[in-house]
Amino acid sequence: MLASTTLSTPVWIPLSILLLGMVVVLGMIMVLKINAFISLITGAMLVSLLAPSGEETVDRIGRVAEAFGTNCGQIAIVIALAAVIGQAMMDSGAADRIVRGFLNLLGQKRSPWALMASGYVLSIPVFFDTVFFLLVPLARSFYRRTGSNYLLCLLAITAGGAITHSLVPPTPGPLAMAAQLKIDLGVMIGVGALVALPCAVVGVLVGQWLDRRWPVPLRELEGQPTASSPPNLPPLGASVLPVVVPVVLIACHTTAKSLAGKSAQGIWPSVLAITSVLGNANFALLVALALALAVYVRQVRPDRTTLAQMIERSLMTGGLIILITAAGASFGAMLKEAQVGAAIQQLFGAEGDSGLGLLWLGFGIASLLKVAQGSSTAAMIITSAMLAPVAQAAPPPFHGVYLATAIGSGSLVGGWMNDSGFWVFAKMGGLTETETLRSWTVILAVLGTTGMLTTLVLCQLMPLVSSG
Repeated sequence: MLASTTLSTPVWIPLSILLLGMVVVLGMIMVLKINAFISLITGAMLVSLLAPSGEETVDRIGRVAEAFGTNCGQIAIVIALAAVIGQAMMDSGAADRIVRGFLNLLGQKRSPWALMASGYVLSIPVFFDTVFFLLVPLARSFYRRTGSNYLLCLLAITAGGAITHSLVPPTPGPLAMAAQLKIDLGVMIGVGALVALPCAVVGVLVGQWLDRRWPVPLRELEGQPTASSPPNLPPLGASVLPVVVPVVLIACHTTAKSLAGKSAQGIWPSVLAITSVLGNANFALLVALALALAVYVRQVRPDRTTLAQMIERSLMTGGLIILITAAGASFGAMLKEAQVGAAIQQLFGAEGDSGLGLLWLGFGIASLLKVAQGSSTAAMIITSAMLAPVAQAAPPPFHGVYLATAIGSGSLVGGWMNDSGFWVFAKMGGLTETETLRSWTVILAVLGTTGMLTTLVLCQLMPLVSSG
């Protein structure tokens, strides 16, 4: 039974603990500039010590480490493998090949749409900053050919990349939300991609309006990468395999699990026994890693030292993300011990509600955290940690994945100068701070708002829960 299912203390006590924990975490990150991992672990220990329970002090500290280990076990392998897959795809030219595949399919005149589609696909296994760096030279090349639509191309990249980065695993934020909200990874991928698609389209359409109203000239920047093609690119089929194969394997397992749950007889229980292995996220990403490395070795022909260095460099990047994500989950687990979920449930009257209030609460909290500390990933981790006890204590009349997409959408709203993506967009694109505020900040708000509206519609049309 969840610790927060029944509230055994006055409601103000858990809410005060929540407020104090949030102040400590955000104060350490924003004011003291302390790493998010240390800030979240500190907040988790503080909340655990203050939680109204009978454990000894040593046990209260120990349960923070226990929660960290449990959640690290759920996400660490996937994040680490995804980091290596993304780097291998970049270094082998596979990511570049996917981009050029979209350009060939849609034509040069529709380059903004091709850039959006490229960002949409590549930001699933590759971090957004890296995808943006890859695609900016193509936006600059398009402007040199046409003399227009430079800002549109930049915003198209952002529309496709930012939305899947916030809604589709195995990127860290959506992966952490799936773990904390107990969402099947296949469902999170499918619904996240479904919510993200109209957002990306609307982002391009709004980008067209912004480009007409506030066009941005192409400015030559020292050290800006050129758009020259690598001498050898892998085949398109081999390039997309590291993205497609794990998604298909995980989706097959999700489907088999759903069908086997409806009937204990027939072929599906036997199929489930197979997909439980092949469709396990850790195994699926390991297969994707093997495919990505095979393409990398075939194209680059590295010696063993170069290959080892590439993998080690990728794992170092993924390691920090694992620490922050697991620390955020520990913070959420301690909030559950402090009965924060039951307090919020009682305060907002969650029982008997349509569940839409919970979605708006997730969207609003994530938006406030985004404005306050700048990181969409941190906003997703902290918000889902706060609301997981509420969703588990009083499940809404629709699948919990919609709470995740509401939180992910909210984590996009409010990107400004404390957002690292703001400066990536400005410096790589050659924009001033004012130009970035009225383009980057606006397009993220549009993406987040569209994602929330799409979530509200889908949770009513396809709640994904049985009526019984």
